[in-house]
Amino acid sequence: MGIRDLLGEVASTYDRTAGSRREVKGQQVLRGVASRTDLTLPPGFRAEGHGGQTTPAATPWIGIFDEQGMRDPKKGLYLAYIFSADLKNVTLTLQQGITWLEDRLGRGRAREEHLRHHAARLRRALRRKDRLDWVDEPDLRDSAARPRAYEAASVIAKVYDTAALPSDVALLEDLLLGVRSLRRAEEFDHVWWTNNEADPVQLAYDLSGHTRQVADSAADFDPLADFQPKDSGEYRVQISARQQVKQRNHEDLVKDFGLYAVGRGYTPITRLQHPKDLVLRQTKDSEGKGAEWLVEAKIVRHGNATVAVREALGQLFEYRHFLYRERPAPFLIGLFSEEIGAYAPYLEEQGVASIWRSDDGWNGSPRARDWGMTTESS
Repeated sequence: MGIRDLLGEVASTYDRTAGSRREVKGQQVLRGVASRTDLTLPPGFRAEGHGGQTTPAATPWIGIFDEQGMRDPKKGLYLAYIFSADLKNVTLTLQQGITWLEDRLGRGRAREEHLRHHAARLRRALRRKDRLDWVDEPDLRDSAARPRAYEAASVIAKVYDTAALPSDVALLEDLLLGVRSLRRAEEFDHVWWTNNEADPVQLAYDLSGHTRQVADSAADFDPLADFQPKDSGEYRVQISARQQVKQRNHEDLVKDFGLYAVGRGYTPITRLQHPKDLVLRQTKDSEGKGAEWLVEAKIVRHGNATVAVREALGQLFEYRHFLYRERPAPFLIGLFSEEIGAYAPYLEEQGVASIWRSDDGWNGSPRARDWGMTTESS
């Protein structure tokens, strides 16, 4: 016995119409997965079968979970073998948790769109050459909300015909590739979850939303019309059934610098710019036809600028690549809550200016001073 036999057994015994009682054969097979010792799994991983509880699952599945990592399929990343509703296919897929989004986005299109956005972002972190015979999403052939969400949540997927399953060796090779992909995706995912953004649900790109409303005339122009920074007050985050109170220092940083930039001859824009933190345009260019400065704000924690600089650099390059494909490339600025030391010349070498809050206002790198964006350039 092994993974191949297990998948074949589920495909041949599962019957959605038979219910979810313990005596139902297909349910017995799935519930017994966790206690099986004949499955050859990567070290540190375990398997669990899922066929529904009170209601039989339209698409039964077997989760492959990292014992030291994410153990709850409601949230996070994991691997799973998901069967199509007609049981003709089973797919090994790198999945995002879907249940936690229900309270925020419901169970329909909004959730699916968010999952697809984030899946596409995670997919970019994976090596293309490793997944040449993989697809993005499986076809689970069921119109219910959960199967559709599984499809949308798939980062990569390897589809098998249950009537002609490959050998255990081939299945294990694919599973090991899935584990490697999981590790890479988790690293990328962690960056987004630890981003200063308060709401991870809003992190997905909306490539159609990055437009700017232009005033009808120069007389109507208001340099703060499109500057709508988020509330800097405290906000509550529910974590593991308890509440934590956090300060939105990130929003304060954006707000304070945006207001300061007005006095330096720039128009700060946050409206319709998500996921970008802040965009600056020269106030004299009220129609937005000229240069644009893309600002990524980061909080330096405990005096250690390393993480803040890495995240700012990565996000600036990513946004420039994906959000300015049909537009002139912007000037790049890393905005920090305090001085970043040796990282300032490092960022300059990458073509990125740096600006940080100082005792007397705003200090920055030579590029930022040349643009007249620092206090000392007055």
